[in-house]
Amino acid sequence: MLYQSWPWYIAGPLIALVMTVLILMGKRFGMSSNLETFCTIGGAGKFVDYFKVDLKSRRWNLLVVLGSVIGGFLGAHLLSPNPAVQISEKTVAKLNGLGFESAGTAYLPTELFSLEALSKPSVWIILLVAGFLVGFGTRYAGGCTSGHAISGLSNLQRPSLIAVIGFFIGGLIMVHIVFPLIFRS
Repeated sequence: MLYQSWPWYIAGPLIALVMTVLILMGKRFGMSSNLETFCTIGGAGKFVDYFKVDLKSRRWNLLVVLGSVIGGFLGAHLLSPNPAVQISEKTVAKLNGLGFESAGTAYLPTELFSLEALSKPSVWIILLVAGFLVGFGTRYAGGCTSGHAISGLSNLQRPSLIAVIGFFIGGLIMVHIVFPLIFRS
């Protein structure tokens, strides 16, 4: 069972259990708040008041990041007998047509994330602009996809519902309109 995806009836209740514990403890789940914490640790609070936060109250969430990194590493290197990504043949064909020959064989497209790809200025521009847009969007939306979709919806927050709907609409626009414009062969 560890070498396969967990079915919804196991993963779903586990997520619900974690969210119940967090709600009872008065905590919120989300990864983007850790970026603020890292900036505070790095001394950004000396320059920008926004980063003057209480680090003790956020320590628990840094453990979530550490657990995600360790869990992701273990999952990718020890619990994944096949590195291929299970996506539809139609999607693989469409990505191949856009120049992504690694589609379906790697979790991250080697055309953007390999050492060879990082030698191209165009790849750096794409990654920097994408990183800026993700950071801006996260700050503008008041949280990241995991924070809104898991924590915010668990707390029945209307802003999180609006944000999640926006994430899906933005993702569809990006994949079906913008992505083909950027990566035309």
